[in-house]
Amino acid sequence: MTALAGIRVVELSGLAPAPFGCMVLADLGADVVLVERPGGNGPAGPPPGPLQRGRRTVTIDLKSEAGVAELLALAGRADVLVEGFRPGVAERLGFGPDVCERLNPGLIYARMTGWGQEGPLAAAAGHDIDYIAIAGALDPLGRAGEKPHAPVNLLGDFAGGGMLLAVGVLAALVERSRSGRGQVVDAAMVDGSSLLMTFIHGMSAAGRWPGPRGRNLLDGGAPFYDTYQASDGGHLAVGSLEPQFYAALLKGLDLADDPDLPGQFDFAAWPELRRRFTERFLQKTRDEWAAIFEPLDACVTPVLSLTEAPLHPHNEARKAFIEVGGVVQPAPAPRFQRTPAEIPAPPQASTVQEILTSWS
Repeated sequence: MTALAGIRVVELSGLAPAPFGCMVLADLGADVVLVERPGGNGPAGPPPGPLQRGRRTVTIDLKSEAGVAELLALAGRADVLVEGFRPGVAERLGFGPDVCERLNPGLIYARMTGWGQEGPLAAAAGHDIDYIAIAGALDPLGRAGEKPHAPVNLLGDFAGGGMLLAVGVLAALVERSRSGRGQVVDAAMVDGSSLLMTFIHGMSAAGRWPGPRGRNLLDGGAPFYDTYQASDGGHLAVGSLEPQFYAALLKGLDLADDPDLPGQFDFAAWPELRRRFTERFLQKTRDEWAAIFEPLDACVTPVLSLTEAPLHPHNEARKAFIEVGGVVQPAPAPRFQRTPAEIPAPPQASTVQEILTSWS
């Protein structure tokens, strides 16, 4: 039996954040039914595959009375309903939280939006890059003297969005086990992205994040916490913060006995230290450096591509990647001692009646 076995989730089809959060719930064993609109989500929608794994799917026209009735029938027997519309859309279509609560007082009604259910921007359009910008999470990202660089859509859509949604749903389910009542979960990407910056706010308040973008300890400002290009064009990730790891870094680079090398925290000499590291890493290939550093415990690792990561010996040993529907993708996480997650299946087409029958 899996950790969320017996939990029933209705997911209204949307873009990346809600599908990711529901993928996490499905991976952990919830019975997730994905409600798709006729014709799909169009070219901007998520491609079928990893984010939709582990679901049964049904097609419902939520703009029709009959379709809304079908959805409410599912919501009446579900534990969780997840929607990602702009504020007020679900109410206007006839399946807002108040309607669903009357049908099913124990329902967790989870709302995934960019800006949240209220506030001056609540009704505005936006994407990951906009939410992390307002949250203060975009400004620190990038090289010194350059413009901010968006980290794909990991911070807003997935970490600050879908993962926060999953956490909110799980917390609401725990609370329901005490009260017997459901509630609305308002998961906003701008909130989640702000939350992810808590550590940096603390560093700043303590005077340990003094510089602008790209000039601090963990943002590429420190030469011993950065990436370096090797002779073959590959890259190494260096995270040698603590003294023992820094000593191992110098040993691997054959710089440990260099009397002219600046000290690790000689901030004024960081440009020279970076120059020396850059020069040295360019003398060997990425994999040659990886072999040198593997036994040294210096916090130096090769930067792997999407296709290389599943083949790394550590990932292979942990079975960190699996194949679902012919697509190699990350395995469910985290891992459970007694209730391990199963290998998810590709999405399976179903009907509303079949779902209701299985949920009776």
